[in-house]
Amino acid sequence: MATFKKKFSISGHGIHSGKPVTMVIKPSKVPGIVFHRVDLDKKFDIPAIYSNVGETKMRNTTIGNMGAPHVQTIEHFMAALMLVGVDSAIVEIDGPETPILDGSAAEFMEKFLSVGVVGKKLKRIIVKREVVVTSAEAKKNISRIERLKFWIINKLAGRKTSGFVKLMPNDGRGLNVTATLVYPEKIIGDQSFSYLFDGTKKSQNNFIKNVAHARTFGKISEWEVLKKHGMAHGANEHNVIVVNAKGDGVLNNLYWENEFVRHKVIDALGDMFLSGGIIVGDLVSYKGSHALNNLVLRKLFSDPENYEIVEK
Repeated sequence: MATFKKKFSISGHGIHSGKPVTMVIKPSKVPGIVFHRVDLDKKFDIPAIYSNVGETKMRNTTIGNMGAPHVQTIEHFMAALMLVGVDSAIVEIDGPETPILDGSAAEFMEKFLSVGVVGKKLKRIIVKREVVVTSAEAKKNISRIERLKFWIINKLAGRKTSGFVKLMPNDGRGLNVTATLVYPEKIIGDQSFSYLFDGTKKSQNNFIKNVAHARTFGKISEWEVLKKHGMAHGANEHNVIVVNAKGDGVLNNLYWENEFVRHKVIDALGDMFLSGGIIVGDLVSYKGSHALNNLVLRKLFSDPENYEIVEK
């Protein structure tokens, strides 16, 4: 178990609510990342664990239920926690979602590294048997209304949701993520990117250099549709890669031509850390989503024969 050396805060605004939000992150003496909504009258524990993911909307990961205390868009924050090796902290937050900052994991990483970490290495969850989930399975887990919403969004964007996420045993080095995007927009098209996190300083530096700054993205024509469904009110050109209406360019600058798929690696890492440790295996994400990431963890942990937990 490892935690931060001292208390610190991070402020910004939510990408979906658009409202200001501050997180106060405190060291903890017990395992787990636990959120507390300090803007609510009563104190509720909202654990950041895969089994407490109440909604994904295929755009973000939410812990808790939308009709009860919850925190949205935790994936970039969780990815940065895993990369610095923190699996124990109390997060006091004064709103329903984490700050989006610049739309990547870079500012979280910078802050975490400046604060420092104390404790042991993270536990390792060894994948023993292959586990696969598909977009068809994910659709079964959401309401008809939600399926209709995302059918409309994907129809407008010209996308088909025929993806899958697969976890497989590997040589035991760590979590090896390979993500692939297939988009009709010319600026995105078909992109793949791989990243291995094995808990070493080398892999951490590789993430900082080649992955951490990759921002979330969206098509400008989708924004109004998303806003009508309570999403993207805080999205702007400073925290989102904005794809133009024709899909052949962006309204701001790219750090890499394949920045889109590098961001999907951040999302996958953050979602996998909701396992409570480092997943040791190969993660293949083809046209993946937060819904699929959560579903593959649920399937992994549904059978003890699928995995082995090794405490360091």
